[in-house]
Amino acid sequence: MFENLENIVKRFEEINQQLMNPEVVSDQQKLIKLTKERSELEEIVNTYKKYKEVKKNIEGNKEIIYSKLDPELAELAKIELEELEPKLEKLEEELKMLLLPKDPNDQKNCIVEIRAGTGGEEAALFAADLFRMYSRYAENKGWKIDLIDLNDTGIGGLKEVIFMIQGNGAYGNMKYESGVHRVQRVPKTESSGRIHTSAASVVVLPEAEEIEVEINPNDLRIDIYRSGGAGGQNVNKVETAVRITHIPTGIVVQCQDERSQIQNRIKAMKVLRARLYDLQMEEQNKELIEQRRSMVRKGDRSDKIRTYNFPQNRVTDHRIGLTLYNLQEILDGNLDELIEQLKLADRSEKLKQSFQNS
Repeated sequence: MFENLENIVKRFEEINQQLMNPEVVSDQQKLIKLTKERSELEEIVNTYKKYKEVKKNIEGNKEIIYSKLDPELAELAKIELEELEPKLEKLEEELKMLLLPKDPNDQKNCIVEIRAGTGGEEAALFAADLFRMYSRYAENKGWKIDLIDLNDTGIGGLKEVIFMIQGNGAYGNMKYESGVHRVQRVPKTESSGRIHTSAASVVVLPEAEEIEVEINPNDLRIDIYRSGGAGGQNVNKVETAVRITHIPTGIVVQCQDERSQIQNRIKAMKVLRARLYDLQMEEQNKELIEQRRSMVRKGDRSDKIRTYNFPQNRVTDHRIGLTLYNLQEILDGNLDELIEQLKLADRSEKLKQSFQNS
């Protein structure tokens, strides 16, 4: 580990030198690449510097204690040592976490798909609540929401909504939301006051670049139709909505949010590319997934990941056994605590696996 850390420090210093070179500064592409790499290494380097400083102080205090030249100074050194040793252990754990391989998709934009599940109109209303929650969360992060497709019930619920979140680190934060979300509450339509349980599924995909997924135009069937509103009413006299079918996989995507057929086609292709990329990644990682089940894994639609219980003002994430009693704050987009705990659990699980495999 420490040999690896020394190499990282060396690389960090090399980058700093290169960034002072006028030729590098004038090359925009190289400058962006080096600045990004430096940013990724900076936290590791700073933590390692703190680690070395604490270790040096520990060694200095031990020398004072073992020398027995000054009993009073030795006593002070012992007190300081008691504070420094746990600090060193903590920094070592931080370094292990920081050295874990990063998901190359984490910094990407993401595509989010929310679909109402069991529970009829109440499930559709819950899907709308989730869409609002993620929209607020994105707003808090300074990210942009770009609607791709929306199928509403006409009375405030959503059968399905697909949207893109654009922002640095969007996928790295949102990927933990994939899975089935369950709600327990008294529906507005329920006169007897009985608590109902409904569900909605969430799928989060990293945005894929054209170079990452090759799509043969001959594999596509593209249908153009009129955009429809609630209840199937035509709200557009011009055929602008686009449905794309990827024949080899049977994946169907559609977009009718934009007034322009071209824009709808571009958005639909983004969704198709993301789904094919996800399929590609799943295939590549199949063996790894079968070997171990991570505590915080990519949820599919059979995974019940979280319950929102209104009567108890409670939100429980079943993957890590975390329960919080601030349901309304979470539905208002304050997801930071939840997501940070999921990230921590994910890193801890990966750390445990790396020790088992070493």
